[in-house]
Amino acid sequence: MSDDLIFAIALDGAGWHPAAWRDAGIEQPTVFRAQYWVDQVRRAEAAGADFVTFEDALSVQSPERPGRLHGRLDAVQVANFVARRTERIGLVPTTSVLETEPFHASTQLATLDYTSEGRAGWKVQATRPGENANFGRREAIAFGPELLSTPEGLDELARAFDEAAEFVTVVRRLWDSWEDDAVIRDAATGRYLDRDKLHHVRFDGSAFSISGPSITPRPPQGQPLVTALAHAEIPYRLAARAADVVFVTPIGDADAARIVSAVRTIEAVDRTEIEPLRIVADLVVALGPSAAAARSRLDAWDALDGEEFRSDAATVAGPAAELADRIESLRADGIEGVRLRPASVHVDLPAIAEELVPELRRRGLLPSAPAAGSLRDRLGLARPVNRYAA
Repeated sequence: MSDDLIFAIALDGAGWHPAAWRDAGIEQPTVFRAQYWVDQVRRAEAAGADFVTFEDALSVQSPERPGRLHGRLDAVQVANFVARRTERIGLVPTTSVLETEPFHASTQLATLDYTSEGRAGWKVQATRPGENANFGRREAIAFGPELLSTPEGLDELARAFDEAAEFVTVVRRLWDSWEDDAVIRDAATGRYLDRDKLHHVRFDGSAFSISGPSITPRPPQGQPLVTALAHAEIPYRLAARAADVVFVTPIGDADAARIVSAVRTIEAVDRTEIEPLRIVADLVVALGPSAAAARSRLDAWDALDGEEFRSDAATVAGPAAELADRIESLRADGIEGVRLRPASVHVDLPAIAEELVPELRRRGLLPSAPAAGSLRDRLGLARPVNRYAA
């Protein structure tokens, strides 16, 4: 386990509760304005967060619920716009990998690493319901109870995540297809490029056959940070094989210890990266002066939305001290950081900055000042050696 707590914020729309936009009194077009995202990321940066993640999908969320926010901006494009308007914080957009191409992903994320000067990351997402119908290049995964309860469903899911792991492998190789000193820029001799330091990746897998090299030189970090959200053994295996950070969703302390044990067991068998996998817990956060006040706010939003809010991650509703207690307990169970999902970015993100962060610093869980350097530096990850270098 690394020494410093990894501290991240997950951004999505007006917040993770679907009625948060109504309570904040914002109009739907607000979330499609670039400055809106700059403002949220700057708040997270001022709070000392190591990085923010931007959610994304290739299908419209909950189209059958007209009272919810619908539509989104492209996460990579948003991160690129925010990059030149922030200074320190890491920027981690989500991309769905089963309906995109690794060559495109590699160049987009390498470009983000350049525009952010070494602050880029990537949240790998296998697929979501409805995405396949927008492309039609493969048979859709049948999301439903059978997917996780039958051998056929588990085999189908495993194949999808194996392809996702192969996708990340290709992207990593493309990032390395230019050695760090491949660009010479010698005007006197007229040599711009050392051709011997530009490499074909020549990858032939079950889903991809890629020649390379990339069109973008090796990113400033060498390899931007790769992350993945995982809830069970099959996605844990994807994270162990392909990611630097895995986001997990423990419900309580016993569950956290169980998840850490499961991930470490899979990592011992399947890990291919040199650095150990960092395990970060996701928590939905609603802060208030008391648990009753925070719960009352969520209940009021449930009434606006017409149903009780449910999430894959545990919801912590209460004072900042109680959330700090929870984080401290997770830390003791082997969790190396937290990714907080504000129920409302307009209410809970400022509260995280003003109430939670000082409490975490008082307890010694966060440093008094954020670490400097690239995103990998902040997480204690070395800059990887280029696999193709002599």
